Amino acid sequence: MNTHLSTQRSKRTQRGIALILVLWVTVMLTVIAGSFAYGMRNEALAARNTESTAQARALSDGAVYRTVYELLRPKVSPEVWSANGSVHVWEDSGARIAASATDESGKIDLNTAPDNLLKGLLQTAGGLDAESAARLIDAIGDWKDADDFRRPNGAEAPEYVAAGLKYTPANAPFETLAELQRVLGMTPALYARVADSLTVYSRIAGVNPAYASRATLLAVPGATAEVVDAYLLQRRDALAANLPLPPFPVPGAAAGAINLWRIRAEVTMSDGVSFVREAVIRPGDARRLLTILEWSEGNGSGPVLRSAAEEQRDASANGTPAK
Repeated sequence: MNTHLSTQRSKRTQRGIALILVLWVTVMLTVIAGSFAYGMRNEALAARNTESTAQARALSDGAVYRTVYELLRPKVSPEVWSANGSVHVWEDSGARIAASATDESGKIDLNTAPDNLLKGLLQTAGGLDAESAARLIDAIGDWKDADDFRRPNGAEAPEYVAAGLKYTPANAPFETLAELQRVLGMTPALYARVADSLTVYSRIAGVNPAYASRATLLAVPGATAEVVDAYLLQRRDALAANLPLPPFPVPGAAAGAINLWRIRAEVTMSDGVSFVREAVIRPGDARRLLTILEWSEGNGSGPVLRSAAEEQRDASANGTPAK
């Protein structure tokens, strides 16, 4: 009798162990299958994202070249594109494409602008006081001049060594705008505030008010916020009516257009993937149609390019006047 009971208990124990093993194997197979499915899903999403990014990149590059084509067309009608910052929007392959072009003469050239124009920018847009701005102007001058003679408040090689830096001034014109960040006294925060108003491509002493931003116009010696804001309203109205732009009322720093285009092309795919291409292009002649001075990936976190029609539509929907 005891042997029979013992045999039954042993069988029940074995069945319990077998059931636990089956459950354990089932759980393990479920986990493995889930991990495999999750991994495959991530790989599929990554592949689709890579494909969308590549497509967005190609579309943005194409948008830059289309913008160049439109700008080179004879100016025989109001519909012809101009480098005045107007945003042109269209769709291609299910993607939204927005492109704009501005003449680079609307920015202050870091190499050729007079010191008082650069100093004005450091004070108005950069927030520096007059003394700090003067010191930085001297340091910028020492960076780009060919000699090793230190300006009164500037910085040559000994000052860079004393500051613990592993480089010294180039003693040559700035090749890129980013090079300005290496000048002694330039901080990341200050650079971020003034960079949008600067260029190294225009090669002119002044700034063209027809294409300049508010921050750039405020840097012009003698300009006030009231004068600049009034001018910007007049300029906006003239652009909207396809009329000649008004002259900037503050003399001394104005310059004409130089036919050098900064183009920004922004592509947003149907799945939300976006890409921004920025280029600086100088049109040439029959021998060399174009010269590409800059070809870079833009900052996708910036404001979305919107056409005047889109801004007007959204303003009407919100019950607010368009800017």
